[in-house]
Amino acid sequence: MSENPLIERSPSHANEARVAPEAGGVKQTLQLLLLQGGPLIALVLLSIYLSFASPHFFTVSNWVNIVRQTAITAILAVGQTLVIISAGIDLSVAAIAALSASVSAVLMTQQIQVGALLIGPVNFWVGLLIALAVGTLAGFINGLIITRGRIPDFIATLGTLAMYRGIALLVTDGLPVPSHLTATELGGYLPEPLIWLGGGNILGIPVAGLVALAMGILGWFILRYTALGRAIFAVGGNREAARVSGINLDRTKIATYTLAGFMAAVAGVVLTGRLNSANALMGEGEELRSIASVVIGGTNLFGGEGGVVGSLTGALIMGVLGNGLNLLNVSAFWQRVIQGLVIILVVVFDQWRRRRFTA
Repeated sequence: MSENPLIERSPSHANEARVAPEAGGVKQTLQLLLLQGGPLIALVLLSIYLSFASPHFFTVSNWVNIVRQTAITAILAVGQTLVIISAGIDLSVAAIAALSASVSAVLMTQQIQVGALLIGPVNFWVGLLIALAVGTLAGFINGLIITRGRIPDFIATLGTLAMYRGIALLVTDGLPVPSHLTATELGGYLPEPLIWLGGGNILGIPVAGLVALAMGILGWFILRYTALGRAIFAVGGNREAARVSGINLDRTKIATYTLAGFMAAVAGVVLTGRLNSANALMGEGEELRSIASVVIGGTNLFGGEGGVVGSLTGALIMGVLGNGLNLLNVSAFWQRVIQGLVIILVVVFDQWRRRRFTA
């Protein structure tokens, strides 16, 4: 009686993948590096070039600046990684960050009257919980619209991007928070812990970078060690096979977008601390930067393959590139052109290596 081919292939191929570098020598090792370490190699090469091109690049103060500026993109990229691995895309993450930050900032600096009830100003911890709740709810709504409405992810989140920005504008009246007026009132300033979260340091390391690292570890743990993580890979890799195997597709999609909303809220809080202000239009363009970071990091845009470590590396590449172009006094107009070309070249290289080494 012949054995089940699925049972026969899986362990043997896994073992071959593990021993290939030892058995095949240098060629297989280089292939493994290109498949798994491409983004890291690109980051190292870019850093080496910029360290020779500018004497100010490889300094402690400059790297602290890079980490602090990259933290927002990195946090958003972690949530975006989960979504893209599940074969989705979230264009609303930056809008969710702005909405979460705006709601919590208003409540931390102003008194809001709801009927006969006065709410606020609330302290930092209550404001933080409110921000996280708003972001998580917004992500949940994204997942609900996509699954219950049977709307493509791109269209659904494009719509909620505009909707969440609009709600944030209504909440803030189109003004930064705290505005000049509220800052002169009792409790009108943002709490010090919030400012420290975005602009403080621990042993010389930016707190914002540590928050990004914590979100990266959380995303990595979810993908590697939880049933939800396995379901995310399964749904993105083969939706029909995942359904047949008993995975609840809608529940997985909703949970994925809810997590992305939670992480967007964290990014919004950190950005508020860094800017010492919140506004409805903050973080514009970060949704595209987060997607670019994920793709540069090696995650398959069609789903089923990727990881958080690569996305964090991709965010660092974007940050290092932008910082290096500033140090080299490259025009802001040309910076956009160069960054766009880099994204295209990285994606072309990524597709080439997938065809070349995984065929």
